[in-house]
Amino acid sequence: MDKIAVLVPCYNEGKTIEKVVTDFKRVLPEAVIYVYDNNSTDGTAEIAAKVGAVVRHEYYQGKGNVIRRMFQEVDAECYLMVDGDDTYPAESAREMADKVLERNVDMVVGDRLSSTYFEENKRPFHNFGNSIVRWGINTFFKNDIKDIMTGYRAFSYRFVKTFPVLSKGFEIETEMSIHAIDKNMFVENVVIDYRDRPEGSVSKLNTYSDGIKVIGTIVRLFQTYRPLAFFGTVAAILMVLAIGFFIPVWITYADTGMVPNFPTLIVCGFVALASIQSFFAGLILQTMYRKNRQDFEMQLHDCYARKLEAEKKN
Repeated sequence: MDKIAVLVPCYNEGKTIEKVVTDFKRVLPEAVIYVYDNNSTDGTAEIAAKVGAVVRHEYYQGKGNVIRRMFQEVDAECYLMVDGDDTYPAESAREMADKVLERNVDMVVGDRLSSTYFEENKRPFHNFGNSIVRWGINTFFKNDIKDIMTGYRAFSYRFVKTFPVLSKGFEIETEMSIHAIDKNMFVENVVIDYRDRPEGSVSKLNTYSDGIKVIGTIVRLFQTYRPLAFFGTVAAILMVLAIGFFIPVWITYADTGMVPNFPTLIVCGFVALASIQSFFAGLILQTMYRKNRQDFEMQLHDCYARKLEAEKKN
């Protein structure tokens, strides 16, 4: 088991990977630098190997797939995840790692949005999207993570080994944040300086398609982790619609004793039934969710035992 493992997912970062590896080796000389290459064609893997990184490959395209592989294969007391594009400062790594090793923090968030991100990032839709995602997560899940989509984070062993990676692409950071909130993990923020990519380095993040995926991930995870709130909201909307359509029918019946709009009455009945079904589906799923939370707490005990066993072997 490594003391500190620096995990660098990479796809065509040949222009910056050498600096990223050397910077983190200088700041964290005791750390093992793992570069996971995701089908790069610009020599990223070869450059990383030359400057002393442990290079491994994930051939299934997508950042989420790379992180899944990393978390499965690497054992460490502290994990530091950073992008290979040289936009995150290595100088913050020691503070972030110490929070995990000394304070038992489960996830340390490298907060770009409270420092230089909005000045350095030249893509206004990215800035707007980050702000919207942060507001949405902190509103729906009642937390105060300062930067939901940052790629610079530190993790504990128990976070990494109990985190189920479901996302395939860039929505993985959002999934990490929601998982930490929902599972009552100890989260802290560290304000970092952000710098835009150097000239010639191109972002792999598509503002629109990846933004839609992130929003879809938020909705999906809200449904999974807050089922009663999600399906209760659906039930309330359906019931309001049913009542709205029923009121004119009731007024006509009260005045004339007849129901001329009988099809509307039938639709109202079906919509009301759908509302009731949605509400009870939320109740059932909420019960299942509570049972899963209990099971997860037991997984944490098993995870701690595996960590002690790995440390004894070392």
